[in-house]
Amino acid sequence: MSDLFPPSEYHRRHSAIQARLQAAGLDAILLTQAADIFYVTGFLTRFWESPARPWFVVIPATGTPIAVIPEIGAYLMGQSVISDIRTWPAPRPEDDGVSLLAEALCDVTSKDGKIGVAMGLETQLRMPLGDFFALQTRLAPRSFVDATDIMHRTREIKSALEIEKLRAACAIGNRAFARVDEIARVGTPLDAVFRAFQILLLEEGADWVSYVAGGAGEGSYGDVISPAAPTPLHSGDILMLDTGAVKDGYFCDFDRNFAIGTPSPEAARGHQILQDAIHAVMEGVAPNIRASDLHAMLCREITAHGGTPCGGRLGHGLGVTLTEWPSLTPHDQTMLPAGMVLTLEPSVDLGQGRILVAEENIVLTENGAEFLTNPAPRDITIL
Repeated sequence: MSDLFPPSEYHRRHSAIQARLQAAGLDAILLTQAADIFYVTGFLTRFWESPARPWFVVIPATGTPIAVIPEIGAYLMGQSVISDIRTWPAPRPEDDGVSLLAEALCDVTSKDGKIGVAMGLETQLRMPLGDFFALQTRLAPRSFVDATDIMHRTREIKSALEIEKLRAACAIGNRAFARVDEIARVGTPLDAVFRAFQILLLEEGADWVSYVAGGAGEGSYGDVISPAAPTPLHSGDILMLDTGAVKDGYFCDFDRNFAIGTPSPEAARGHQILQDAIHAVMEGVAPNIRASDLHAMLCREITAHGGTPCGGRLGHGLGVTLTEWPSLTPHDQTMLPAGMVLTLEPSVDLGQGRILVAEENIVLTENGAEFLTNPAPRDITIL
């Protein structure tokens, strides 16, 4: 864990959060989510899959962060940049870290201070609600206020070191997609393709595969989130695979489409439309536009190339979670600064209940944008 990033990278993140805390008049921020805690500590573990224990990190407006965690995590957290680590023998239902956390927050806040906690979109309070109410009572008259924006604005701008992690994750996906011809052919059940694709990702260097989705059907597919069925692939099917593989805590998230035999004219053309739209957007995009502007650009280019856009959200942020803010929709007014990593995920309606989805991972730069993935070919790959 200690070699994921140098200590200076974590200190930079702490300083950025503390500057936002001070500007907002907050005494501290309480972090309870896996992604936020990993972001500020490098504490990388699959133990988050167990809901039995809560985990906490407190970052004060000044001073050093405090980890308040189950004692099972003390050794791993001790390899991080966090020096103040306070533990309890969790799970302990009668007091599962609440008193220890209250003490830590009292240490770094004034009696009538404000403590930030994420309360907005794409956040969760990963502790029992009853324990949170008990914590509020213990800390009164201190108050908890929404600090969603502090973590969003800090995490959305990736450092050069983070971008290299994301590039490495994408390279794993690139290599796995280049081997799909090894696992998919006429007669192969779709659920077997999904399992084999996860194995390819692991063979190519993924630490784990949190997400595999896709679809297959004659002429194309109807959706991309249904579980894979044991239906064999047939000649004329379009197969799509979408992955969220993880390397060093950072995700890739992109898809590829494949034709099983000769694709239908509609599918072949739809694939070209999506690729033309993506490349046109990449030539025209610039930092500091809004998420809604980028959505409009994708829709405009799909339409200009003869397609009908569909799907609502046409991309999102990417980083230490599979999807991060913002969402590329007509309603999201989030500014997109240089250093933000995004997916471009346009989709086109082929009619008769069929769609085609493309997805690439990009980073916004001062001069425009750069692919982190190897872009899909303009013509759909035939297996």
